[in-house]
Amino acid sequence: MTMWIIIMYVTLTVTGISLLYLSNRVCQFRITDKIFGSRQRLKACFCTALVFSLFFLICLVLNFMNAIVCAVYFAMIWLVCDALIALITWAVKQYIKRVEKKEIREISVYIAGIAAVAYSLLALAVGWNLAHNVVKTEYLVSSAKLPQEITIVGFADSHIGTTFHADGFAKHIDEMQAQNPDIVIVAGDFVDDDTSKEDMIAACRKLGSLQTTYGVYFVFGNHDKGYYGALRRGFGAAELIAELEKNGVKVLRDETVLIGDTLYLVGRKDYSVEREQRGNRQSMAELTAGLDKSKFILVADHQPTDYANQEKAEVDLVFSGHTHGGQLFPFNQVGKWIGANDMIYGHEKRGKTNFIVTSGISDWAIKFKTGTKSEYTVIRLVKSED
Repeated sequence: MTMWIIIMYVTLTVTGISLLYLSNRVCQFRITDKIFGSRQRLKACFCTALVFSLFFLICLVLNFMNAIVCAVYFAMIWLVCDALIALITWAVKQYIKRVEKKEIREISVYIAGIAAVAYSLLALAVGWNLAHNVVKTEYLVSSAKLPQEITIVGFADSHIGTTFHADGFAKHIDEMQAQNPDIVIVAGDFVDDDTSKEDMIAACRKLGSLQTTYGVYFVFGNHDKGYYGALRRGFGAAELIAELEKNGVKVLRDETVLIGDTLYLVGRKDYSVEREQRGNRQSMAELTAGLDKSKFILVADHQPTDYANQEKAEVDLVFSGHTHGGQLFPFNQVGKWIGANDMIYGHEKRGKTNFIVTSGISDWAIKFKTGTKSEYTVIRLVKSED
């Protein structure tokens, strides 16, 4: 928890610096001198008020987190544009001596500003599209333990209510159904604090409509139980479980099921049970004790945080979400750098264990993905001769 408090303070500090930097850059435009003349303090106050007003307008339209994303991106890109234009300006002054320095400065300010706004809007537009356009990502995992091919459709981090509601979720489920899955795994953060009860019920009903060979399985993420209690969204964890089970979805909480006498599916409680709720969850050693290791062992674990123990337990595949694939460039790897996650995105094999982390089909609060994409995964388990 201390780590996330530090991240929050750093984020707010960076946002404040970004807004002040943007205010300063707006003040550099010549038009502000024409309006305010020598009244520099009044000009500075106006530019600051303008930038902060736009920030609060974005807060009202998109929410506070998305306003932060917009502010930081505009500041970062403007800083880069300033640096590039400064370099070009220096080169121009070396070869064209007759050009007045003041004239060059005024031109460079406008060019940097226009370029910054254009590239910022382009980056955010691309990020909006990547977040809202859900694609399919396929993985192939081979094992001598498998008697036949098995198709798994897995997704995580739908956070229903952020980039789509129940009707949008239903369309994504239809796309998943077209993959003819043998197993469907929901790897946590299915709902969020901003998910309405109506959306939750409708989404559970749609999830239960999936036609599979061996069923639909669900494990909790850190957001599913809600951070602000049942009153805010109108339902709690018990109601979510009841609705899922009513629609035939199997909820696994530190439980193992044998599927088709072919593979074990181990569904873990989320790591937040230990880290945030002071509860307990079974270790990988406890969960795999007594399992027939000649069968394929698949683990659904929302957060990719226990790789060392999972590799030691020699499970065959671990499927996770939580990281949103890094979400925002250039901060993609921060979770790994600070030790919060063992992997951010993709497929990696360590020892005998395959690890897959999906970027999720939506986001928590943020409506942009500039460093990844929204996706559901299709994992094809095939028999190998090894």
